[in-house]
Amino acid sequence: MQLVKWSPMRELFDTRRGLNSLVDGFFSPSRVFGENEDLWAWNPAVDIFEEKDNIVVKAELPGVSKEGISVDVKGRLLTIKGERSSDNEVKEGDYYHRERTFGRFQRTITLPGEVDPDAIKAEYSDGVLKITVAKPEAHKPKQITVH
Repeated sequence: MQLVKWSPMRELFDTRRGLNSLVDGFFSPSRVFGENEDLWAWNPAVDIFEEKDNIVVKAELPGVSKEGISVDVKGRLLTIKGERSSDNEVKEGDYYHRERTFGRFQRTITLPGEVDPDAIKAEYSDGVLKITVAKPEAHKPKQITVH
């Protein structure tokens, strides 16, 4: 048995990592049980921000082919689905350490209002999916002329 020197800082970081995992698991569960049990095997990181006339969603999807990505909109819900396949060239028992996850994913984002599905553009480059959604007319600032 190998002895490992105790490090209080490592204990602190392990505790913090555990708490972060607990909070993250509450707000975006890593597993959804039921008929889609293997959904949420991993969740890509997503940034959502606002431009003058658009809402932009950027999702990190490294290792996912363009053909393996599906973007759907229904009412105010924008859903990104896909699957990242595992590397089959290395046998499971030959790994020393493995952090990369594989499998199906699904992210659903609530938009600020009903949008025109024809006004949505999606581009995929260098492992990043960029979805540009035109803001609904009700959410665009409107200049009123005073007479």
